[in-house]
Amino acid sequence: MDLKGIIPAMLTPLTKEQTVSAKGIQQLTNYLIESGVHGLFTLGTNGEFHLFSAEEKMKIAQSIIDEVNGRVPVIVGTGGNSTEEVIELSKKMEEIGADALSVITPYFISPTQEELIVHFEKIAEATSLPVLLYNIPPRTGVNLAPETVARLAKVPNIVGIKDSSGNFENIEQYIRVTKEEDFSVFAGTDSLILKTLMAGGVGAVAATANMIPDIVVSIYNNWLEGNVEEAQKAQEKLQPLRDTFKYGTLPSPLKKAVELYGIPVGPPKSPVSELSGDALEKVKEMVSGYKGQSAATGSKL
Repeated sequence: MDLKGIIPAMLTPLTKEQTVSAKGIQQLTNYLIESGVHGLFTLGTNGEFHLFSAEEKMKIAQSIIDEVNGRVPVIVGTGGNSTEEVIELSKKMEEIGADALSVITPYFISPTQEELIVHFEKIAEATSLPVLLYNIPPRTGVNLAPETVARLAKVPNIVGIKDSSGNFENIEQYIRVTKEEDFSVFAGTDSLILKTLMAGGVGAVAATANMIPDIVVSIYNNWLEGNVEEAQKAQEKLQPLRDTFKYGTLPSPLKKAVELYGIPVGPPKSPVSELSGDALEKVKEMVSGYKGQSAATGSKL
């Protein structure tokens, strides 16, 4: 399977009662696919994976896999702190039809690079699915060193990495050290999508694509067609949405934005609270701006 292009880092739709919303999953999934995305990435940071039980994760993944019905690849996050826990969940996700797995580095603990290599090798050995490494040091306190990624890229079913470090130099190093391997580097920071493509990366796992997938997809499609100027314009259009992420605890601002844009993704999972007051007003203003652009270009939700 060739993983590339724009793959939304899907939010997990919830009801007001904090249960998984089957209707919200159905609507969000179809909205994204109809907007031309190249895959779906579920149970990542924006999907609040760390707040769900294994049973809830299975339900979320199953709902998305069923709704997608083979239209695009579904990458499911199975990362956790213990190697055994990750292997167990990975096997279950393989059984229910996931196309690939995303495995975040352990968090809270700070493993050595050698420990990380053994951790990922054991997980890859336990599944026949492609495995995408997930590096997000601002959240985990652990960074996958380029030398570590170079070694892991030699494992046949470790096929790529999503880098959410926010450090473009990190992405460049990953591309450089894996260029001899069949290995894909994805931007996990939405401001770096075009820069990553131009440096030799294959796409992005993008949070902003939950709300404005058409704009994010146009970065990739324009770049593919050699329209770098248009790709740059589309890249810049993501910034007003990204600027509102600071107004609440992740992914509260994004969930509210997507909800206001027309997809019922519901509240964040407790203890994160919904936006209110000034923060809510700023997000409303931002969403109105995008709706105005959509009306002007004739596109619609």
